[in-house]
Amino acid sequence: MSKNTSTDAAELRRKAEEQLRKQKTPRVRPGTEQDARSLLHELQVHQIELEMQNEELKQARVAVEAALEQYTNLYDFAPVGYFTLGRDGAIRQANLTGASLLGVERSGLVKRRFELLVAEENRPDFDAFLKRVFQGSARESCVVILSREGNDPPVVQIAGAACENGQECRIAVVDISRRKNLEDTLKLLLHLHFGKSS
Repeated sequence: MSKNTSTDAAELRRKAEEQLRKQKTPRVRPGTEQDARSLLHELQVHQIELEMQNEELKQARVAVEAALEQYTNLYDFAPVGYFTLGRDGAIRQANLTGASLLGVERSGLVKRRFELLVAEENRPDFDAFLKRVFQGSARESCVVILSREGNDPPVVQIAGAACENGQECRIAVVDISRRKNLEDTLKLLLHLHFGKSS
């Protein structure tokens, strides 16, 4: 038993003893042996210790549930798509933003290979990215077009790193379509401007 554990137990015992003293202790009939009194005392102290531990557990549970709710809200409503992928690229978890980016219900994403949601011409780029993620410990990134129905499938930047277990990685997916369109427009304007002047 560690020193902290024994200190915690001693403190709990002290508090239980103190609470027992405040309670009305039933009178022991005259003639009862000291052992019976001692046993009764021990049982009462132990009961109070258990009640105190139960209360601490309830408070800890409430705190954990509040933290989990806060984390879930931050995860689901972040402006970035978050995914957990297995080594095979299968989606294990996704946040709501990620599902929206892919245009698929979140429940329909689990076990699907992320690669199949990438435009066919960019799949080799994504495969190379995923391979680099699982081979190293550094954060990797790539830019791909998602395969989504509609005229303008989004261009996304993906950043990811392997988890400590080596069997999963986490990726963040950001829609950069608008930025890419602005860059392309700027390049075209520069080309038109400088192309005419030469």
